Amino acid sequence: MYKLLKNCHLVSPGVDLRNAALLLRYEYIENVYSSGSFLPDTEEVFDLGNRLVVPGFIDIHCHGRGGADFCDGTLDAFNIIGRGKLSEGVSGFLATTLTVSQEQLETTIRAAAEYCRHPSGAKLLGIHLEGPFINPECAGAQNPAFLSEPDIAIVDRFNNICPVKKVSFSPELPGGTEFITALVERGIMPSGAHSAADYSQFQIARNAGMKHLTHFCNAMSPLHHLRFGMVGGGLRSPDIYVEIIADGIHLCDEMIELIFTLKTADRIMLITDAMRASSMPDGNYDLGGLPVKVIKGKAQLENGTVAGSTLQMHQALHRVHKLTSLPLSELIKTSAWNQAHSLNIQSIGKLEKGYRADIVVLDENFKPLQVWIDGQIKKGAAN
Repeated sequence: MYKLLKNCHLVSPGVDLRNAALLLRYEYIENVYSSGSFLPDTEEVFDLGNRLVVPGFIDIHCHGRGGADFCDGTLDAFNIIGRGKLSEGVSGFLATTLTVSQEQLETTIRAAAEYCRHPSGAKLLGIHLEGPFINPECAGAQNPAFLSEPDIAIVDRFNNICPVKKVSFSPELPGGTEFITALVERGIMPSGAHSAADYSQFQIARNAGMKHLTHFCNAMSPLHHLRFGMVGGGLRSPDIYVEIIADGIHLCDEMIELIFTLKTADRIMLITDAMRASSMPDGNYDLGGLPVKVIKGKAQLENGTVAGSTLQMHQALHRVHKLTSLPLSELIKTSAWNQAHSLNIQSIGKLEKGYRADIVVLDENFKPLQVWIDGQIKKGAAN
């Protein structure tokens, strides 16, 4: 069955077309038409009124929203989050866990597998284990009661239940290098996080196959004029992907500008790191069993440690668009393509022939108006 989306301001990596059109056939993009092209007759035609049409966002670091957390370990929690992510323009996400008990983690991952079989909102692309393999010195808002050293057997057990796509851990822990090698052999992304690693330890991890840094600059060894640290390593190394939380809380605007100056858009990924208070009013919440207070959208533990965010993906893109001078066709790489490419997930993250029809339609302030997943409209009016 064919569908035509016409009058699109289509922006995809390296592409910016006004008055464009997309021809969809079932779940795929069959063709892209530039302005003035002859458009085919189709069963259904959708006039998008020259609104911005971009690849559906991919959030590879999200713990929850709408009052739910993935580590609640229930299908209801996954449904609340999966449906809620549509309102952010997200077509796919990694369910990100917290440092909790092994039993709670297994319950969570079994709920994820069930959601994969019957998704009610955005697509679950896999699991992101944040912890428990974390340096206690850099635990941040992770529960220190459940920290452990890297153990590939734990990852294998969970990977057999639902595909694990990414593991965030401290590479300087005993066995860290061997752990990276084991993850790479399994096709799982190793990502440096919650780390006190010095520059030499970072380089050892990088050479072993760690090419990604989780919530860059946060809970990791900083850049110092005598001690380069993880932050310095991430800025200096052209092959390293960095996640950024562009909410004005985790990173100041000047730091975001510096990252975009020193890194190319091909190596930056927007994430939310959102916790259950995202899209909810200020108040009292929890994160992995730790009490969290949210005031003016800022989530903190009782000791003042920042505890995730309440950010949404469309807000992150809007913020960096205002901060940087990059053309949108470059900046859009940071919201979907880099995530898909780095995770080796095929056929998503671009609006090109042969790619899945995962699409978000935005207004002038980047607020999502429609979300299409696999060629089906999931959010917003059809016409």
